[in-house]
Amino acid sequence: MNLDRFPRVDLGGYPTPLHPAPRLGEALGLPNLLLKRDDVHPLGVGGNKLRKLEFLLGAAIENGADTVITFGALQTNHGRQTAAACAKLGLRCELVLTAKVPRDGDAYERSGNVYLDHLFGANVHICRDGEETGRTYDRLITEAAAEGRQVATFPVGGSDGVGALGYVAAAREIAGQLAELGITKARLVAPHASGGTSAGLVVGTAGLDWLTLDIACVSHPVDEALDNLADLTIAASVLLGSEPPSLEGLRIDDRTIGPGYGIPTGATWDAVRLFGRTEGIALDPVYTGKVAAALIDWAAEGHFAADEHVVFLHTGGLPGLYGYAPEFTDAVSR
Repeated sequence: MNLDRFPRVDLGGYPTPLHPAPRLGEALGLPNLLLKRDDVHPLGVGGNKLRKLEFLLGAAIENGADTVITFGALQTNHGRQTAAACAKLGLRCELVLTAKVPRDGDAYERSGNVYLDHLFGANVHICRDGEETGRTYDRLITEAAAEGRQVATFPVGGSDGVGALGYVAAAREIAGQLAELGITKARLVAPHASGGTSAGLVVGTAGLDWLTLDIACVSHPVDEALDNLADLTIAASVLLGSEPPSLEGLRIDDRTIGPGYGIPTGATWDAVRLFGRTEGIALDPVYTGKVAAALIDWAAEGHFAADEHVVFLHTGGLPGLYGYAPEFTDAVSR
């Protein structure tokens, strides 16, 4: 899979660390647990969307774009990382954010990623619903045309065929790091939300029989996630000129979603606390906390062999903790 032919901007920070988590592993009965730290990046407080943005922004700049419009929930990590990348590259960033999560209060509405969106210079447009989101987008497109600006529009989460290429590259990076450690068989635990990360990993690990992928859904039930995953793996494979990989036999689990996207459960907060107190690592309650809850369940159920190398993909999201400050404070005080 030759990724060199695709336009790409260098946002720095790669490869991200892959290191053992012995105290967490001991707590879970996984002596060979490793953490892939995609939260550790020098730009915009880090996170998985930066890998997608390297390809999305590369294509946008090649097409002459000077303005980026993208979408997400109010506490979107993708929006914050897009704003940071646009600041670095000198592009105008328009964030169209929708109140998708049933939450309110100053912590959720004003802190966390929202603060950083403004810090990184984005123009933030908060919408009540999808209808207002559509009107806002149309207005921004009209204004850009009137001012002679060229717009690139990125989907929620940066998840399309181009964005997924970031995690095709990441899969090969992880495989290379494991090989350097002499590991010849491993299992990778990753999230599915908007789908670009998991789709890229599916495509990137195709043909690597020794690297197995386990996916925890954090926003949509399994049937919807699989439909989304199929669409994105096909889109990325078409770009690469390769045969789309089969999803048959893929382990994908939605038990830790709880009531819905962006709504943490008790198990989510337990996982956040466990990672913090064993490895000094912060998770967020929307993405990584729910994937960690799945990891804990799978370990307790004996899904992993005792000596198996398990890699937990940490996709970032630290600022989101502050958006959940009241619950977060209660959770960490226990």
